[in-house]
Amino acid sequence: MGKLNTNPNLADPDAFYAALVKMTEGLDDRAAQVAMSKLVLLLANHIGDEEILKEAIAIARGRARNKAA
Repeated sequence: MGKLNTNPNLADPDAFYAALVKMTEGLDDRAAQVAMSKLVLLLANHIGDEEILKEAIAIARGRARNKAA
C-alpha cells in the first residue's frame, strides 16, 4: 500500500494549471463543476488505491477549509 505523494511531481505545473483553466473556458459554473468532477473520478480510477484517495480527500478538505477561514 502506497502513501500519497505530496511533493512537487509535475514536469510543468504551470502548463497543467493552464490546461485545467482551458478545460473550463466557456462553461457556466455548473458545467465547470461537472467537468472537474469527471476529471477527479477519472484520476481516482487511475490511482485505484482507496487509502491514498481517502488521504488526498482529507488533505484537500483540510486545505480548502484553511483557505476559506
